[in-house]
Amino acid sequence: MNHTSAILVVSFGTSYPDTRKRTIQAIEEKIQKTFPHFPLYRAWTSHMIRQKLLHTTGEHIPSVTEAMEQMRQDGISHVYIQPTHILNGVENDQMKEDALMFASVFSSISFGAPLLTSQGDLEEMAVILKHTFPTLAPHEALVFMGHGSVHFSNAAYAALNFILEEKGFDGIYVGTVEAYPKLAHILPRLKASSTTHIHLFPLMVVAGDHATNDMASDDPDSWKSILQTEGFDVTCHLTGLGELFPVQNLFLAHLREILPENA
Repeated sequence: MNHTSAILVVSFGTSYPDTRKRTIQAIEEKIQKTFPHFPLYRAWTSHMIRQKLLHTTGEHIPSVTEAMEQMRQDGISHVYIQPTHILNGVENDQMKEDALMFASVFSSISFGAPLLTSQGDLEEMAVILKHTFPTLAPHEALVFMGHGSVHFSNAAYAALNFILEEKGFDGIYVGTVEAYPKLAHILPRLKASSTTHIHLFPLMVVAGDHATNDMASDDPDSWKSILQTEGFDVTCHLTGLGELFPVQNLFLAHLREILPENA
């Protein structure tokens, strides 16, 4: 492969080093191992997290703009950008806007799809969630907590819920922290079922602030506390989607769609 082509992996970012190693870094390493002839660059879209990391550890993670400028300086001509975002939402739109500011500088800039983009992605994710905890007992349920977005792409969460139900994957529910469906929307379904024990997972690439605080903390507003107050036994799993090999492979598949056929 021509050395003037490169891959840029764009993530929201995290200040939690352990989950970063198991998720964002694991995805980057798998991409580099799969496509060793491409130089691999990294960028994070969260200015707050990048600044926090710089102040606490001294590590500088480039923004999309900084990464694009570095590739320009390095003589890259063809840029293949793969986000580790869940949705085609606000962060993904901003990533594209920032990258396309360099459209006149590079010969081509191509974008891979976020995790949940097509109907096929949603159906594959439903199967992945089903097999995340394959030994689910009749009285147990899986509840996945997504972030949620004001962006119209947030509809993917409701679509995923519908596909899970359509496939007959009973006992699996998807909610979001900041949008629809919220935990309040799935609580009636949980109460109407035979569920007594709930396994909580983040439906996020990394298990960071939201998973630690909004999902699993002892704060009275956390999902764990709310569900316990409703009478359920709750087990929290701080496992980001990025740790799951099938999810990593789904990102790889999206990247492969935009790379040259001989890559």
